Amino acid sequence: MKKFSSLMGEQRLLPIIQTDSPEEGVSIARAMEKAGLNVVEVVLRTPSSLQALSEIKKALPNLSVGAGTVLNAKVLEQALAAQADFIVTPAVSASLLQELKSVDVPVLPGVSNTGDILLTLEAGFNEQKLFPAALSGGPKFLSAISSVFQSVTFCPTGGVNQQNKDEYLSLPNVIAVGGTWIVPAKEVAQGNWQAITEACIQAR
Repeated sequence: MKKFSSLMGEQRLLPIIQTDSPEEGVSIARAMEKAGLNVVEVVLRTPSSLQALSEIKKALPNLSVGAGTVLNAKVLEQALAAQADFIVTPAVSASLLQELKSVDVPVLPGVSNTGDILLTLEAGFNEQKLFPAALSGGPKFLSAISSVFQSVTFCPTGGVNQQNKDEYLSLPNVIAVGGTWIVPAKEVAQGNWQAITEACIQAR
């Protein structure tokens, strides 16, 4: 099973792109790449998000582009058809985990409690996404479970921001943090891509 951490390398910020248009998605991704980021996630929450993922892949071939918000086998199939470099889910179920086990790209299944973590670990995934991190206990939760789930590492997303990211990243069981705070809606609306590049540099 390919590892998400191997794909990330030394990058510890997973920037999340949520866009209404492929053109906007490419501009955001280009601003992120300009900041030195090599891995980004496109969340599949809008009708054009799959196309945005494909267009980013075409425009920026050196960028690893993952698909987020994968909830079922159909969306998983669509994400892989769009050539997603990795898969991220917001939650898990026994049936979804079974589908994810057959995937040939890195997978980051989403968990929010100890039951989810154990279910996902039993399926063979010891790299997991804690979501929504802030509402699931945040750094204190991750610290508390570190001695119980010693082989599991996490990428927390949901409520992670510039002010608290270092608290997460200081934990030995955190491999990276994900978030959208580096893509301010105001800057996107104004097409201020340089501001997004600068936000990404600051976040790194």
